[in-house]
Amino acid sequence: MRLPFALARRFVAGEVFEEAVSAVASLNNKGIAVSLDLLGENVKDRKLADQTVDDYINLVRGIAERSLNSGISIKLTMLGLDIDYQYTIDNLHKLLEVSKEHDVFVRIDMEGSPYTRQTVSIFENALKTYGNDVGLVLQAYLKRTAEDISNLAARNADIRLCKGAYSESQDIAIRKMPEIRTAYKKYAETLLEKTKYPRFATHDDELINWVKNYTTENNVAKSAFEFQMLYGLRQDTCEQLVQEGYNVRVYVPYGTMWVPYFTRRLKERKENVFFVLSTMFKK
Repeated sequence: MRLPFALARRFVAGEVFEEAVSAVASLNNKGIAVSLDLLGENVKDRKLADQTVDDYINLVRGIAERSLNSGISIKLTMLGLDIDYQYTIDNLHKLLEVSKEHDVFVRIDMEGSPYTRQTVSIFENALKTYGNDVGLVLQAYLKRTAEDISNLAARNADIRLCKGAYSESQDIAIRKMPEIRTAYKKYAETLLEKTKYPRFATHDDELINWVKNYTTENNVAKSAFEFQMLYGLRQDTCEQLVQEGYNVRVYVPYGTMWVPYFTRRLKERKENVFFVLSTMFKK
């Protein structure tokens, strides 16, 4: 049985682009930038992957036509990473050519650990041609991130730093939250010192306050970095940060393939589960 979309409405802006546009415009009017994500993952059919590339291109054009303050976020498994490595690179570059033409930034999202090495490699390939028109997400809880941060910061890569959203083994990932926070702060320092415009994705007050204090103490301008949060979570905090003079961006997902994303949001915080359950029984 297909779950009703009403369950996911807090975290997903709609099932089609036109529904998401309203959410983007509302956030833009509050001084908040957006990263739009057409939801989906693990495409294994070339015809569907080709269609996804066209859908992403149409999304880029739709953003430009409506003059939205929005980039896009993509998953490489949507472009064919489960099919063929070079095919994925070709699809990504096809998209990046159009996004560059329309001045729409493309963020490569990070998926589960089986894809990390290839995702970083494909990003490094794109970085050579497209520079800071394309960025990458790195997850603080992965042990390999220390090396990735060092290598990519040296190249002034555009990095979105998050804690990590997938269930990973202790062999490859830090599992204890205090240690994840320590790693996050260490990587944030590196990004602030060595890159032009780092993006800090977190809802964690300890990390938000740490970034604010560190940048103030080290005379880093508020315009030199960005806080990022997820659609449906802590909008009051986003608006407060904007009022304080910080740059803020909200990740806004939409699309019919919302179940995996919705499931991850429920697993992250028990409050999210309570919210969804409460909406189910409202008249």
